[in-house]
Amino acid sequence: MNNPIEKTKLPNIKNIIIVASGKGGVGKSTVATGLALSMAMEGYSVGLMDADIYGPSIPTLFNLHNQQPSVSEKNGKPLMEPFIKFGIKIMSIGFMIDPSQAMLWRGPMASNGLKQLINDTNWGELDYLILDTPPGTGDIHITLLQQYEINGAVIVTTPQTIALDDVRKAITMFHSEHIGVPVLGIVENMAWFTPSKHPDEKYFLFGKGGGDLLSDSTGIPLIAQIPVNENICGVCDEGRLNELFSDKIVKFGFDNLLKGILKFQAEMSKN
Repeated sequence: MNNPIEKTKLPNIKNIIIVASGKGGVGKSTVATGLALSMAMEGYSVGLMDADIYGPSIPTLFNLHNQQPSVSEKNGKPLMEPFIKFGIKIMSIGFMIDPSQAMLWRGPMASNGLKQLINDTNWGELDYLILDTPPGTGDIHITLLQQYEINGAVIVTTPQTIALDDVRKAITMFHSEHIGVPVLGIVENMAWFTPSKHPDEKYFLFGKGGGDLLSDSTGIPLIAQIPVNENICGVCDEGRLNELFSDKIVKFGFDNLLKGILKFQAEMSKN
């Protein structure tokens, strides 16, 4: 590849942010959902796109199992209507498939399916479109970075230092001279366990220091540490996202994530 990738901008969408990680199981979908929810609560118009073609989890998080979007027509073109919950416009490949069946799609088919989902959804006017991406640095990421003007990426890691090599690969992808997408910050998810009834206690069940180490080695700020408690899994598995921020420490973590993104964008606009 000798020429820079020519990127296009989706009309009526001011910002597109990718939530990514080189490693699976770090809670990207939870972070993407919490970020979208934080933005909606602050009055931003937000869309959330589940770009994990092979393992969509957004329908579960929003309790939208076995739902299919309606189709409307705009300027002679059929468009899918996103679901709206908690003030967030939601679209996922999971709405189109049987969740019990594996997606046997090769890379080009997955990429085309992803583009159709994004282009043929009636997003309307959005301040932010959040893209929840699959693990790794494969076809889905390349398609997004080739086809769309991405304003920035949020990198999710967990505290274990053993996971950092995979996460660094994702950062390298975004910083490639042919990509040039800024990494807005690092999020350390599952930073510690704090029992809901004992908010002053911290238990580092998943290791400690991974986010700081990644930040120090890459020069990218650690903008949020999000803890876990005994209620979060149930809230996510049962689609009770309105309760996600009932824990003040969890809400504080997501508040910091949003503040970190807005601060980065404000500084960029000055340059």
